[in-house]
Amino acid sequence: MEKQDLLFKTNLNCSGCVAKVTSDLDNAEGIGKWNVDTDNNDKILTVQSEGATEDEIIAIIKRKGFKAEPLSV
Repeated sequence: MEKQDLLFKTNLNCSGCVAKVTSDLDNAEGIGKWNVDTDNNDKILTVQSEGATEDEIIAIIKRKGFKAEPLSV
């Protein structure tokens, strides 16, 4: 399966917020590397998808009490 980068605008403001989603994103099937740019005003989450869909990633973030919306590349 082709890898693709998915971008999301989030409200993951700090390292504590990122820590709350780390385990779920690390262990989710279909997600390779991921990163949150907390210095960016839009708190951009970049996910290297190896099969995971935007909806699946958004669901993971929402389960942890945060928001994520897809950004067009």
